[in-house]
Amino acid sequence: MRSTMQTEPLNISTILRFGETVHKGAVVTTWTESGPRSLTFGELGARAAQLAHALRGLGIDGDQRVATFQWNNSEHMEAYLAVPSMGAVLHPLNIRLFPDQLAYIADHAEDKIVIVDPSLVPLLQPLLPRFSTVEHVVVTGGAASTLEAPEHMQVHDYEELLAGQPTEFDWPEVDENSGAAMCYTSGTTGDPKGVVYSHRSIYLHSMQVCMSDGMSISVDDNVLAIVPMFHAMSWGLPYAAFMVGASLLMPERFLQPEPLAAMIASERPTLAAAVPTIWQAVDAYSVDHPIDMSSFRAVVVGGSSCPPALIRKFKENYGIDIIHAWGMTETSPIGTLARPRADLPEEKQFELRKTQGRMLAGVGLRIVDDLGEPLPWDGESVGEVEVRGPWITGSYYKVDAPDSFDDGWLRTGDVGYILPEGFLQLTDRAKDIIKSGGEWISSVEVENHLLEHPAVAEAAVIGVPDPKWDERPLATIVVKDGVADPSVDELRAHLEERMAKWQVPERFAFVDEIPKTSVGKLDKKRIRSSHSEGELDVVNALEQ
Repeated sequence: MRSTMQTEPLNISTILRFGETVHKGAVVTTWTESGPRSLTFGELGARAAQLAHALRGLGIDGDQRVATFQWNNSEHMEAYLAVPSMGAVLHPLNIRLFPDQLAYIADHAEDKIVIVDPSLVPLLQPLLPRFSTVEHVVVTGGAASTLEAPEHMQVHDYEELLAGQPTEFDWPEVDENSGAAMCYTSGTTGDPKGVVYSHRSIYLHSMQVCMSDGMSISVDDNVLAIVPMFHAMSWGLPYAAFMVGASLLMPERFLQPEPLAAMIASERPTLAAAVPTIWQAVDAYSVDHPIDMSSFRAVVVGGSSCPPALIRKFKENYGIDIIHAWGMTETSPIGTLARPRADLPEEKQFELRKTQGRMLAGVGLRIVDDLGEPLPWDGESVGEVEVRGPWITGSYYKVDAPDSFDDGWLRTGDVGYILPEGFLQLTDRAKDIIKSGGEWISSVEVENHLLEHPAVAEAAVIGVPDPKWDERPLATIVVKDGVADPSVDELRAHLEERMAKWQVPERFAFVDEIPKTSVGKLDKKRIRSSHSEGELDVVNALEQ
């Protein structure tokens, strides 16, 4: 028997139409050097239609790729809405990738148009001669004259393109399984790989982000989207907010604690999402510059493990719940979210908030051993995390990667265990876990304990060769400003109170800065390279 239900496709254009009509009074606010500028959802929808007409005029008549090289702002949001709704494919380029990676990605995706923010023109311009498929570059902010493009490219002013265009567009009925947007992995091993999101996957992911067991976004929210729109679609926030009429606060390029404090005070956001390092910086800034964060009901963190000390501090000092999320480019990206039941004892809630959380409805999750056999949810059995679901990728764009999949499951490369309550606890990346004398040491666990020391601002732990134990942990440490460097013995004593003695590093390196990847994660690949090249001044407690 077939159902009697209508088969309305789950398209981005449906989200666009709904947001610009039902929630036309909600606003997208972009932070600027002179303060906020705002557009209503109704105005944004009209400008998205104008952009679609302009792109048609530049030859976008099918599923061609339209790239963006932009910060989080209203113009970027216009592209988010217009490009997929007209049947093309949105491709946010990660501005923090290395030039060689960006050149590879733009050609691999066959981008035809690039929309760029004026502040990013100096970063984009030297790349343009290496883009073989790009035909048009569109510059926002009235700065088209600042860009010089190769002869085979045309440069356009964004506002001039939109001027005079109709404010309505006959959005086509696109197959919900066709590509709507694409992002590339950060390429920490090999070339970046493309993930193509469908209209259907984005629609379902947006609904789940809004649900109470997701980020619980509603019409009452003003969402501060710090996580970049060029990184895994800003964790789904733009489409989720437009779907339910939640206003959006876009920080543009002003991601430092001082401007973030100003926009929090001015716009009073209720929810925010960012990597943990953003909140560590905000917290440090607030010591001498108190910030009123009482408008927040919660902040969501992801991208890397959040130090438990920060979770506790935000609750105790600001009354804010930090909600731990986990995902990756391949999962759209939200896969799990740590939202414990409110009736649990406070300390039990804290223990669960430290985890990466429970899977969202629709996401299948399991851990498997080295033979690929599923392991029990007993809080002890450690294995590789695998996922599947309607917004999980089943392949990569134009790349054959059979080792990334296991009988319909995506192999994440993350290692961890699942508690009986269904909460996922990651212990490491498969490539980062340290195998010492046949036993595993979690680099993340060592890092979190080091961050509990009052003198430690940042910590990154890698495995280095050892003649006796094969591998031993090396801890790189950034000391807080104005604090005396702690001794190696002091740090080891601190760790020995919190973990098994054999897990405690004997090698330490004090550095001014720990390198980060393009998405704000600790770049352990570069730390390993620095160590192998002898660039780190390593202190070995056993040789003192």
